[in-house]
Amino acid sequence: MNYNKAIYDYITFLWKKSTHSKRKFSLNHNIEESTLRVIIKQKKDYQISLLTINRICEGEQISIFDFFNEAEKFSKK
Repeated sequence: MNYNKAIYDYITFLWKKSTHSKRKFSLNHNIEESTLRVIIKQKKDYQISLLTINRICEGEQISIFDFFNEAEKFSKK
């Protein structure tokens, strides 16, 4: 199972669901816009940090547990 791809797919889903621009989504989640672009492009050499995941969780008002449960569903698509 490719966990990075599942995580990136889930974050991309959250961004699209928000209907915000990359800039607005990044500001709302306290992450750099360049980080979001790298995630959306699924750059192979990028390793997402737990801090970034935590910030996205805070922005979405979900627990890290829920984040990984939802991301796991994307690994099965």
